[in-house]
Amino acid sequence: MHCQPHDNHQVYIWLKNVQTCLLCDEQTDSILPICTACESELPWLIDQCERCALPLPISGLTCAQCTRQPPVFDKVIVPWLYDFPVDALVTRFKHQGKWPFGRLLAELLSQTLQYRFDEGFERPDALIPVPLANTRLRQRGYNQAAMIANWLASALKLPVNEQLIKRTKDTPAQQGLNAKARKRNLREAFVLMAPEHVVGKHIALIDDVLTTGSTAGTIARLLIRAGASRVDVYCLARTPKPEDTR
Repeated sequence: MHCQPHDNHQVYIWLKNVQTCLLCDEQTDSILPICTACESELPWLIDQCERCALPLPISGLTCAQCTRQPPVFDKVIVPWLYDFPVDALVTRFKHQGKWPFGRLLAELLSQTLQYRFDEGFERPDALIPVPLANTRLRQRGYNQAAMIANWLASALKLPVNEQLIKRTKDTPAQQGLNAKARKRNLREAFVLMAPEHVVGKHIALIDDVLTTGSTAGTIARLLIRAGASRVDVYCLARTPKPEDTR
């Protein structure tokens, strides 16, 4: 049974005229369903680790964890802190099927990525969403990371491959686990279906929220061992203190 919804169906009216802001219900002044005031008040992540995007007091630094043990992935690109109202929007998209919120955040992420590409940041060869186990996919009915990846692919004209990585182990939910527990939870959880498709390729992993980076690191290691030249991570939000996750 294929549970993933068709990403080419409209999840809200996308007209090139006046929209209604999804956050405050006021009319917007852009083609996106968010007004300028609400967009400016989102928890934009400015000062961050150059490698993993962990929030830091000032920009241009690498966090202590990445200095001691650099992650397998090269770079994390993420627009926001996992803070209000982004945390509420992600939760409603991920757990309540409110796809318009996910579509809005993905469109804003695509703008961030396009800006980085225009500034010279290397475009990936393919987008790979973090997969869900089949049991959880049947329960939820969709993979939020795959939906984000397809929206980004459409906006940025990049290929997406939902079948390259499979989650073969139905592990407990990562939410609420600390970093060590997350790593134990992910042992042998993923398999690379077609290693020959990643040789020499720059891959971007897509997920909704980055917390400890354990999931991204596990998948990135698979890809690098198979011959990928580089793995980046694109996501909607970054939690501020992974070590505080219990």
